[in-house]
Amino acid sequence: MLKQLAKCIREYKLPSILAPITIMMEVVMETVIPFIMAKLIDNGINKGNMTYVAWCCVILLACCGLSMAFGSLSARFAAIASSGFAKNVRHDMFHKIQEYSFKSIDKFSTSSLVTRLTTDVTNLQNSYQMVIRIAFRSPAIFLFSLIMAFTVNKSLSLIFLAAIPILGFGLWLIMSHAHPIFKRTFKKYDKLNNVVQENLRGIRVVKSYVREDFENQKFETASGDIKNDFVKAERLIAFNTPLMQGCMYACMLLIAWFGSKLIVGSSMTEGELMSMITYSLQVLSSLMMLSMIFVMITISRASAERVCEVLSEQTDLKNPDNPVFEVADGSIEFKNAVFSYGKLGSKGSDCIKGISVKINSGETVGIIGSTGSAKSTFISLIPRLYDVNEGAVFVGGRDVREYDMEALRNQVSVVLQKNELFSGTIKENLRWGNENATDEELIHAAKLAQADPFIKEFPDGYDTVIEQGGTNVSGGQKQRLCIARALLKKPKILILDDSTSAVDTKTDALIQRAFREEIPNTTKLIIAQRISSVENADKIIVLDDGKINGVGTHAELLENNEIYKEVYYSQQKGGIPE
Repeated sequence: MLKQLAKCIREYKLPSILAPITIMMEVVMETVIPFIMAKLIDNGINKGNMTYVAWCCVILLACCGLSMAFGSLSARFAAIASSGFAKNVRHDMFHKIQEYSFKSIDKFSTSSLVTRLTTDVTNLQNSYQMVIRIAFRSPAIFLFSLIMAFTVNKSLSLIFLAAIPILGFGLWLIMSHAHPIFKRTFKKYDKLNNVVQENLRGIRVVKSYVREDFENQKFETASGDIKNDFVKAERLIAFNTPLMQGCMYACMLLIAWFGSKLIVGSSMTEGELMSMITYSLQVLSSLMMLSMIFVMITISRASAERVCEVLSEQTDLKNPDNPVFEVADGSIEFKNAVFSYGKLGSKGSDCIKGISVKINSGETVGIIGSTGSAKSTFISLIPRLYDVNEGAVFVGGRDVREYDMEALRNQVSVVLQKNELFSGTIKENLRWGNENATDEELIHAAKLAQADPFIKEFPDGYDTVIEQGGTNVSGGQKQRLCIARALLKKPKILILDDSTSAVDTKTDALIQRAFREEIPNTTKLIIAQRISSVENADKIIVLDDGKINGVGTHAELLENNEIYKEVYYSQQKGGIPE
């Protein structure tokens, strides 16, 4: 885990090294100051040597100035290193997520990934800054102060050594009990983010059904769970402060007690006692700071594990050693294809069950089936969003697993069931299909998708800004914009996954006619609930429970396929034939 996170330091190695170096210099200055103070008292003030006092004052001022300068530099270097480290972690996580297959994305929920990219990385950033500053500063202060204390008086310094095992055991006890609670808490953060995300996405539905109170209760429950766990963890960690302070004050009392006896016995000077008390404060405050580091590391350890889960996830989809970069044509063939989202062969897990079908290049193919018949899964195997568990899927005469994935997907345009538009102008959204498309090409694609008329009605036309998620356009407008975007790719295969469900039948018919006239050589797969959207297709595939129930033209299926016949009569005749 540490090795994996260390890779994210990269160009910030120099400030990461300079921060502890400057910290060490600051610590040296701080530990020298009490020693000089003791000399100033014993050899200057007590003996009335004002020249010696003046020299000590100059040295003390220089040490204080250097300590402040080194402290400022260390803070600057640590800030640069920690924020740069966090930037690289987010960069690596985001780029890793872009490489995920759908199966890998399904493994992590959206809310969980958001939490890991934000809260968890922030925890790591804070921990890293503490590690390269306080984690070096505290041991350094402890070590130098202990050396200086032993230089002043060995017997009194043994008091520190007696306190260390007590503190160490107490800290270990606290942290070992707190870590599992923090680990559990961050999983609950995922749940909280999921509640917020779901609520905001479906806010119109929430208000339509007057479910605000229910959603408020759901949020309060998730938030309350996090609060309760944090209270438990913080309650444990709260024992750290009295433990540290108890040891610190006990050590100071013992030093003062034994030190005063030594002064009375002329075995110790006032200046040495003062320096011993100062060193005791430095030693024990360094231990206090170390305990704070352990607290932060305990919190961030759970975050580090979650971040590393994302970084170490291996996608099940990879390019072959010698990939094919050219897709010959838009022909498609399924050969005994079997696919399962879960464990293959487990009861009810197979979504695609031994499908075999051939689609010629340039054909228009309709796909009909009831909800849950695996229509969307069927088309997801073509651009290799998932890999079949058994059998094979061929595009352009080659197994899709032989292609370079980017080359394959550039030749397969998919307008998914859940249409997504992104923040930006209509032009910017359309150019997702082809970033180099001219304005004329944008308009032509929009006309084919029947989007041009409503775009021109906007005051800013194609420069109209689309809000996040496309909330300022209707469902039908969003579908037509997504179709135009797909057409700009000029693909060999165009897949429409129920992508005209929100448009009226007239507009749907115009889109189908544009496809026939403008892109005759493109293979078109149209998943639809309406028979009218597919009745003019070259062939229609009827899916039922992950299997092909029938293949044929509209007329042929009306003659010999019960499922198709049932759907047709329920839509066209207002009922089911007897």
